[in-house]
Amino acid sequence: MPIVRTLAFASLFSLAANASASSFIVTTDTLVDALAGTIDTMSNATSSVVDNKVVLAAKDDAASFVATDGAVRGAYLETALQHIRARMPAVQADDARLAQAILAN
Repeated sequence: MPIVRTLAFASLFSLAANASASSFIVTTDTLVDALAGTIDTMSNATSSVVDNKVVLAAKDDAASFVATDGAVRGAYLETALQHIRARMPAVQADDARLAQAILAN
């Protein structure tokens, strides 16, 4: 009789472990897919602004701004910052972070 109980316990434990593992996989897949969709949406929105000609033209000014800790502010950079803030009013980054973002792309 103990062998039957042991086998029954082992088979039930195996079924429970498989059910837990597959529900964990489904949950993580759902979360990862949702996060990936959010990241894609945000990157598409920001890349459309960053790939803009006004912003691309400001790369040299952005480099000067970052290198001088904000002492040198070129006209192209000023125009690009205004453009970014007009197109993405929800962005609350300061000029230094926006200049770094311009350089990064």
